[in-house]
Amino acid sequence: MMTASDAQKALKAIASPEVAQQSMRFFKTGPGEYGEGDIFIGVRVPVLRRMTAGYRSMPLDEIEKLLHSPIHEERLFALLLMVRLFGEGGPDEKNGVYDLYMDNTRQVNNWDLVDTSAPGIVGAWLQHRQRAVLHRLAESVLLWERRIAILATFHFIRHDDFGDTLKISDRLLNDPEDLMHKAVGWMLREVGKRNGVILRSFLAPRYSRMPRTMLRYAIERFQPAERKRYLQGEVKA
Repeated sequence: MMTASDAQKALKAIASPEVAQQSMRFFKTGPGEYGEGDIFIGVRVPVLRRMTAGYRSMPLDEIEKLLHSPIHEERLFALLLMVRLFGEGGPDEKNGVYDLYMDNTRQVNNWDLVDTSAPGIVGAWLQHRQRAVLHRLAESVLLWERRIAILATFHFIRHDDFGDTLKISDRLLNDPEDLMHKAVGWMLREVGKRNGVILRSFLAPRYSRMPRTMLRYAIERFQPAERKRYLQGEVKA
C-alpha cells in the first residue's frame, strides 16, 4: 500500500530549489499576496502528473494527509491523484473522491489547485445531480471556494450545459477579487466558444457593470471591432 509518506519522500527527492523560487514568485506567496505563506519545494506539474500513475493504490485517508500538507506540490499531487482516481473509478470510488474533496475545500487553496481539480471532480460528479452546493460555494467568504463554484461548471460547459455557469457568473459579477474576475470571464469565454448567441445575450444587460478584467476575458475571442464596442460601452442592452 502506498502512503502519504512514500509520496512525500519521492517528491522531496526530485525537488528543485530553483524551481521553488520561481514558483513562489509566480504564485504570489509574499506578505499580503493571495498565496501568502504557501511553501514550494520545486516540482513541476508534468512531473506530478506522471507520478500519479504509481500511486493509484493510495487509500483516500492517506491522500487526505497530503491535502493537509503545508507544501503546495504535495497538495497538488493529492488533487491530481484524486482526479485520476475519479476518472478511472466506479461509482463508489467516484463518490469517495468527491466526498473527500468537498470535506477539504479549504485545502484547495490556490488557483492552480482549483483549476486542475474542480472540473474533473466536482463538475463531473454533479453533471447529472442537483447543483445547489455550487451556488452555496459561490456565496462563500473564501475566495477559493468561490473559484471552485465557477470552475466546476467548466465540465458542464463541455457538455453544452450553460445554465449554472451563467447563474453563478451573475452571482459573482461584483466579486472583489481579481482572480475571480479572471475565472468568471474565462468561463464566460468558454460558453461563447460553444454558443456565441447565449454569451452575447448574457453580456448585453450586464457588460457595462462588469469588472474590466472579467469583460476582457469574456470577449477575448470576439472580432476586434466588436470587442471595441463592448469596451467603449456602445453595445445596447
